[in-house]
Amino acid sequence: MASTIDPMDTPQEAIKLTDKASEKVNELLSSQEDGSEQALRVAVRGGGCSGFQYSLAFDKPREDDHIFENKGVSVVVDKVSMQFVLGSEVDYVDGLQGAGFAVNNPNVVAACGCGSSFQVREDEGAEAPASV
Repeated sequence: MASTIDPMDTPQEAIKLTDKASEKVNELLSSQEDGSEQALRVAVRGGGCSGFQYSLAFDKPREDDHIFENKGVSVVVDKVSMQFVLGSEVDYVDGLQGAGFAVNNPNVVAACGCGSSFQVREDEGAEAPASV
């Protein structure tokens, strides 16, 4: 039987944000008309040369999402993605190669050379979804 995470068992800080990331999220949400109703959605999708890619977007929480707050930012993660991003930190970086959000994920065991996709360790007995 695959291990699942119960929303009630989700740690309050299942995903942490750095100060820079929370400031940028709040800045972006304040410029949107319905920003107060939005949350930062952190998701994992199939794709890329290593198997998975992150998807960060502003979205309204859904009924079956894990919902929590970190540094004043509402964060939502769907049930399937949570197993891949639990314990991660979202940062905002502004460097020579551009600016954007970066996910520092302790579950990653391999990443592609361009840094846009990753692999996670497969738990014994847990089945990875065929399509995320």
